[in-house]
Amino acid sequence: MNQEELQVVAFEIILHSGTARTQIHEAFAAMRERNFEEAEDLLEQSNEEILEAHHAQTKLLQDYASGVEIKIEIIMVHAQDHLMTTMTLLEVAKEMLSLHQRIA
Repeated sequence: MNQEELQVVAFEIILHSGTARTQIHEAFAAMRERNFEEAEDLLEQSNEEILEAHHAQTKLLQDYASGVEIKIEIIMVHAQDHLMTTMTLLEVAKEMLSLHQRIA
């Protein structure tokens, strides 16, 4: 895999995880307004975006496992960090939604 292809994958991961992060923050706002159905929808949408990012990551891992040489660049490190923190934020948001619903 050449440098340009790796960068494309990295930006794909960043794009999808960034969209997911935005949707999660929108879900937090909906929770504060007690719009729980909207919050659930936004969290489901964010999960779909995370899955898209994960697909890009998985292809990269499959290529590596099959012997393709991959030189990791800082942009890929950033992409992985972005994805993992967004995945964690989604888990926290799901818990927060449950708590908001109980309080209401």
